Amino acid sequence: MKTLLATTAIAVALISNSAEAAMKKRVTFESAGQTLVGDLYLPDTFSEGDQLPGVVVTGAWTTVKEQMAGTYAAELADRGYAALAFDFRGWGQSHDSIQFLEDPVRKTEDINAAVNYLANRPEVDSARIAGLGVCASAGYMSDAALQNANIKSVALVAPWLHDAEIVDAVYGGKESVSGLIEISRNAGQADEPVILEAASMTNENAVMYQAPYYTESDRGLIPEYDNKFNAASWEGWLTYDAIQTADQLEKPTLLVHSDAAAIPQGAKEYARRMGENATEIWLHDITQFDFYDHPEAVETSANAVSEHFEQTLK
Repeated sequence: MKTLLATTAIAVALISNSAEAAMKKRVTFESAGQTLVGDLYLPDTFSEGDQLPGVVVTGAWTTVKEQMAGTYAAELADRGYAALAFDFRGWGQSHDSIQFLEDPVRKTEDINAAVNYLANRPEVDSARIAGLGVCASAGYMSDAALQNANIKSVALVAPWLHDAEIVDAVYGGKESVSGLIEISRNAGQADEPVILEAASMTNENAVMYQAPYYTESDRGLIPEYDNKFNAASWEGWLTYDAIQTADQLEKPTLLVHSDAAAIPQGAKEYARRMGENATEIWLHDITQFDFYDHPEAVETSANAVSEHFEQTLK
């Protein structure tokens, strides 16, 4: 396991000159019989016939492709990659009868479908495909990497990686967690879906009350954002162990995080259990939401990810 403590000097050293804005193609593909909608970002210098290394990029829980997934996909395209951001089943433009369900198993299935689709795109070298997971989808991306031989390298930015101990600490203890699981089970058995507001500045019952980014119209509160959460999600999310994959995953994995961001202890434990297959970069005083859209944090992270992929996708 290699660790870099990214001071300002290191962060500046990681910043490279990027190309002009990436070009974007709207694409569709299938997952479990449903049509998913994605955006394939390509370098502005792309010419038909080029075969580039490919990256599937996924974002935080409840989000859509136009948020941090699209931000990082565009950044990687500027650095020479074919990068795919997409809407999971039941989110954004990927319609499904089950909506707004934050289900790790279901979302991992969609990532696998996206990776397999990307491997067959003419713009992509199928031998050089990686996965980048931001925040909650870091666990899903790691699970997909364990399952899918097409994924050769992994990067996790601001990874939210929890286990039962961390869940108890974050969600108010075992009694509180049990209560949310009971709500989830009742919602799953209800005649109609129980849909909650995901983020709000005024609704105290929102899943994320007064959370930055998600409640700011010049940041994450964009027209494309569903801003919904299916209450049946709680059990799958709270009983999900996102760290256990570290014991089996042997693919080179980069973790970019900060002690000022969410649950850094999960990333540290994940890297410890991965051993020599993990590389860590720790940025100073960067919040979880900074990683989503703050220009310096995004650029520094994207350059670290690009360098990692360049070294591991040969």
